[in-house]
Amino acid sequence: MAETRLASLRNAFLTGLLLVAPFVVTVWALRLIISFVGGSITPLFTPYLPDALNHLPNLVWDVTTTVIVLGLIAGLGYLSRLLLGQFVGAMTERFIHSIPGIGGFYNSVKQFIDTFGAKDRAQFSKVVLVQFPRPGAYTIGFVTNTARGEPHQHFTADHWAVFVPTCPSPVNGFFMYLPAAELIELGMSVGDGMKIVISCGAVLPNWTDPAAAQAALKTWAAGT
Repeated sequence: MAETRLASLRNAFLTGLLLVAPFVVTVWALRLIISFVGGSITPLFTPYLPDALNHLPNLVWDVTTTVIVLGLIAGLGYLSRLLLGQFVGAMTERFIHSIPGIGGFYNSVKQFIDTFGAKDRAQFSKVVLVQFPRPGAYTIGFVTNTARGEPHQHFTADHWAVFVPTCPSPVNGFFMYLPAAELIELGMSVGDGMKIVISCGAVLPNWTDPAAAQAALKTWAAGT
């Protein structure tokens, strides 16, 4: 019984230690930053403060100085990122474009990323399962268009434009007009579908079987 109580006390202490440790580390880091920044700068201007402000503790001035310095650093970084970042980004793109073989690949990757951006995300409207490269084998595809155009005049059934990316690099792939009746529409988002492609199927999005969910709901309702 004594060993059980001792083990319980030890587990309780370790649990409390895990809860307190992040708070202690945060306080220690804040004190270190304040003492380093504020403690170095505050003595430079405190002798010139009015007598009405000299009665305030040094900790107040250290905290105030630290907040001002960190704010100035963040503002400088934000400004440099806007101005210098645009210049450096443009120069970097020019340099990459000048490298044989790399420039074309970079453009392809950039165009693909832009396509999956918020402004152009509608270009990929649905995630579907496609029988590719042979009947009975399925892969992830993205519907790019369901409208009818000139190519559809030669089809006897409704066809959708589908992009099937390669794995694990989705930059390249296959564009095909496939019969809509042969496509299996999935409820996942385009982003989740792309995660499956990039990870070669190792990453699967969270999914709840609708039939199982309805059965569980009926069971719960019957029990209440």
